Amino acid sequence: MAKEQIQVLNALDVAKTQWYHFTAIVIAGMGFFTDAYDLFCISLVTKLLGRIYYHVDGAAKPGTLPPNVSAAVNGVAFCGTLSGQLFFGWLGDKLGRKKVYGMTLMMMVICSIGSGLSFGHSPKSVMATLCFFRFWLGFGIGGDYPLSATIMSEYSNKKTRGAFIAAVFAMQGFGILGGGIFAIIISAAFKAKFDAPPYEVDPVGSTVPQADYIWRIIVMVGALPAALTYYWRMKMPETARYTALVAKNTEQAAKDMSKVLQVEIQAEPKGDQAQANTFALFSKEFMRRHGLHLLGTASTWFLLDIAFYSQNLFQKDIFSAIGWIPPAKTMNALEEVYRIARAQTLIALCSTVPGYWFTVALIDRIGRFAIQLMGFFFMTVFMFALAIPYDHWTHKENRIGFVVIYSLTFFFANFGPNATTFVVPAEIFPARFRSTCHGISSAAGKLGAIVGAFGFLYLAQNKDKSKADAGYPAGIGVKNSLLLLGVVNILGFFCTFLVPEAKGKSLEEMSGENEEEGENGTKEESEPHSYSTRTVPYV
Repeated sequence: MAKEQIQVLNALDVAKTQWYHFTAIVIAGMGFFTDAYDLFCISLVTKLLGRIYYHVDGAAKPGTLPPNVSAAVNGVAFCGTLSGQLFFGWLGDKLGRKKVYGMTLMMMVICSIGSGLSFGHSPKSVMATLCFFRFWLGFGIGGDYPLSATIMSEYSNKKTRGAFIAAVFAMQGFGILGGGIFAIIISAAFKAKFDAPPYEVDPVGSTVPQADYIWRIIVMVGALPAALTYYWRMKMPETARYTALVAKNTEQAAKDMSKVLQVEIQAEPKGDQAQANTFALFSKEFMRRHGLHLLGTASTWFLLDIAFYSQNLFQKDIFSAIGWIPPAKTMNALEEVYRIARAQTLIALCSTVPGYWFTVALIDRIGRFAIQLMGFFFMTVFMFALAIPYDHWTHKENRIGFVVIYSLTFFFANFGPNATTFVVPAEIFPARFRSTCHGISSAAGKLGAIVGAFGFLYLAQNKDKSKADAGYPAGIGVKNSLLLLGVVNILGFFCTFLVPEAKGKSLEEMSGENEEEGENGTKEESEPHSYSTRTVPYV
């Protein structure tokens, strides 16, 4: 039969939106601002790194990173993120959310600075040092995913929980935007001070020595927002749900939340504290209750990130292919950074940021399931709209149309599965597994990002090897790559049906933690709707 909900948790569920909710969004969200800035700023400077460290005398085009180096620089942070999501997700359930939260932030600050201080006597040693720091930067970023989502879900009331978790994730949009704007400012300032001829006029002189400072400054600035919020993260109390349901200390949970909510909350007498379910992670009972849910959250995030990150990391290549960024040889190094940053900023401003905030505004009205399904559907439509008439889009007069449709795929990724895949795993699993299961789901996503980042790098190469980038084998071309990404989105659409709808329900209802276990270890229900695998909400 259903358990009485612990009083402090009920107080959180029905609490009105208060100042502490917004404080928690900013404190958790600044971690995501830094995450997005650090992960995506590298795509702004990879062409510059090629010009500085891999210049070839007499070559018709500026130097580019060799395929293995480019894959390592772009992908190593994702490998670190995947590892961090699994490790810190597990640790957050073992030690508590608060204890682990500060570790991830300090790791991000130290490794952002270390990335910018990557020095060496040869290009190889500089790239190796950069990759080392970016792996550990990713490891810290990885921990922020399950911890921020779990903390925000456990602090929120059930009426606006989706919007609060989505708002934390939406800070990613500002991180991408901030990275682009900062790169525009710094490259424009250096360009004004250290002007240089285009590569085709003076191959060596087109990359001024001071260009080496630009990429270092860009990657190091990512440490600032994380460092500024460290103090406030350490001041946040442990979440009441962890304290009451996992640490089994309802008295402390009531005390902590009384301060936060600024109301008096009585702790249950010790005899009244219900025993939590005892099944283990990946036990038969866990798989019966949550196995399909975990498959759903992991598979949708995996498929989404293949499409999302392959577009995002390599949008500079797509813009070059359609002529939105001029040929590299017609620009100097600083001009190229400026043009790439401007293109990325425009996409972020027009589609990425608005998409996130549409989700925040509507997620608790129309539900996670509807937004995710709609997002995958429109991403598929727009991906095919780009791919099928691809030759049409390469003509100069049609380039604006290409950019508009390309922006719409980003809009519906963010007003769609990119936000909901982050929200849902923080709502549907029991408190003692919540951080771990979110870590597993997000790690599946990063595995998709690695597939997208590494796979697209090779797949999008021209079918004619002579026209492919230096050092790359012939690929299937941008058109076929976009078709393939469309198919990935279709798979994501169907996997969404494995994910339950959490709109308007408490975390304990969704996880089944307010259900008693019978003598044989199975749950006994008193209310038919209190625990369900349904994807659509009950009317």
